[in-house]
Amino acid sequence: MLSKGEIEQSIGDYIVQNFLFGVADQRPDADQSLMGTGIVDSVGIMQLVSFVEKTYGIRIADDDFGPENLDTIERLSRYVVAVSKTAAAAQ
Repeated sequence: MLSKGEIEQSIGDYIVQNFLFGVADQRPDADQSLMGTGIVDSVGIMQLVSFVEKTYGIRIADDDFGPENLDTIERLSRYVVAVSKTAAAAQ
């Protein structure tokens, strides 16, 4: 399993390429609000969720859609690690 830091890097790279037109110096800080700063909108969140689900082989539950899990790179990375650990323990 990837580390939280590696997941943050991957998600950050995806955001730069898909929402910031490859401009790396505009990369958000890990704790910067993605929606609050306008980097992503509601459609962008769905694209980001799809990327995370495909990349990490997880499913983000409908009840987990919210800023506490999805609004920053750090929160999303922490969520991916937690869901991945839960899935691995269940196997």
